[in-house]
Amino acid sequence: MKEQAWPRRLTVVPYVLLACIAAVTVLIKREQPGSLTVDLVLCALIALWTLGMFTLRPARRSETRPMAIFIAGFVLLLAVLVARDPWFGFLTPAGYFYTFILLSWPGELIGIGAVAVIAGWAQSYDLPKTDVLGLLGCAAVIGVNVAGMCLAAWLGRRDEVLSQQRQDAVDALTETNRRLEATLAENADLHEQLLTQAREAGVIDERQRMAREIHDTLAQGLTGIVTQLRAAEHADDWRRHVSTAVGLARESLTEARRSVHALRPQPLQSATLSEAIADVVRRWSALHGIDAQLTTTGTPRVMTPEAESTLLRATQEALVNVAKYAHATRVGVTLSYMEKEVALDVRDDGAGFDPSRGTPSVAGGFGLVAMRQRVEALNGTLSIESEPGLGTAISATVPLPGASA
Repeated sequence: MKEQAWPRRLTVVPYVLLACIAAVTVLIKREQPGSLTVDLVLCALIALWTLGMFTLRPARRSETRPMAIFIAGFVLLLAVLVARDPWFGFLTPAGYFYTFILLSWPGELIGIGAVAVIAGWAQSYDLPKTDVLGLLGCAAVIGVNVAGMCLAAWLGRRDEVLSQQRQDAVDALTETNRRLEATLAENADLHEQLLTQAREAGVIDERQRMAREIHDTLAQGLTGIVTQLRAAEHADDWRRHVSTAVGLARESLTEARRSVHALRPQPLQSATLSEAIADVVRRWSALHGIDAQLTTTGTPRVMTPEAESTLLRATQEALVNVAKYAHATRVGVTLSYMEKEVALDVRDDGAGFDPSRGTPSVAGGFGLVAMRQRVEALNGTLSIESEPGLGTAISATVPLPGASA
C-alpha cells in the first residue's frame, strides 16, 4: 500500500464535486420527481459510503482489504448513477483518485479499468446502442479510456518502481559508505596496533641481535682473555699469554664496535667464508692446544652476508662449547656447499652428553640459543647429536639464495 499525505482539500473535493453534480441533477430533473428522488438517494448513499469507509477512518487507509471494499462499493454506486444519468461521469475523477492512491499493484490496474469503463460509457451516452456501428463506437470510446488510463497506471507504477530502486540504491550506498567508514576506522586502529607491534618487535629483534653479538664478540673474547690470564699466573712465559690476552681484548673491542653498527664480522671483511672459518679454526686450535681441521667440500657458492655471518658465528660458538665442556683431543669442521644449501658440521671426540637432559651450554649461557635463532631466522636448521663418551656433532644448514623450499 502506497503511503500518502492526505491534505484536507483532497478529502473534501469529492464531496463538493458530488454536491455540484447533484445540484445539476435537481435542475435537470425537477419535473421528474420520482427519478430525481432515486438519483438523490444514490448520491446520498455514495456520500455516506465514502464518509463511513474512507473519510472517518484515516487509520484504515493503509489497509488493503478495507480500501478494496470501499472502492468496489464506490465504483458500483457510480456505475448505477452513470447508467441512469451520464453526467454523473464527471464524478469518475474521484474514482481515479481513490483507485490510484489506495490500491496496490496489480489491484490498482483492475480498479482503474473499471472506472475507465464507466467513464467511457458516460462519454458515449449520445451514441446509439441499437446498431452495430453505434455499439462499435461505444466500445471504441470505452477502449480508449481503458487503454489510456491503464497505460497511465502502468507508467506510474514503473516510475514508482524506478524511484524505489533509486531509493534502495541510495540506501545501499549510504549503508556501504557507513560500513566503509567503520572499516576504515577499524583498519586505522589495526594499523596503529600493527605499528605498535612492529615497533615492539623491532625493539625485541634488536635486543636479541645485540645479545647474540655481545655473546659472539665480548663474551667469547672475555672468556679467552680470562683463560690466557689464568694460564699466565702459572707459566714462566707469562708475557706470551698476556700478549695474547691483549690481542683478544683488541679484537673483541673491534668486533663490539662492528656489532653496534651491524657490520659484518671482521674475518669476512677481506676473506671468503671458507678462509674466515679456516682462520677461526686455526687460531682456536693454537689458543687451546687442540687439534682442529677444516674440510671444505663442493663448489663455493654466492651467499648473503647474513648467511655467511651466521655460519661463521656458529663455528665460533661450537668451538667455544668444545673448549668449555667437551675435553676433546680432536675437532673436525666441515663446510659443505650443496646444490640448494650450505652445511656446517663441527664434530669432536670429547665426553659428549645426553641430549634428552639438555645441552651443557644451555644451563650456563646464551650460546646455542643465539645460534639457533640466527640459523632459523634464515629458514635454516640446527641439529645437535651426542652420546656420553662418544663426542658431539653440531650441524647448521642454511639455504642458498633462490633455493626453493
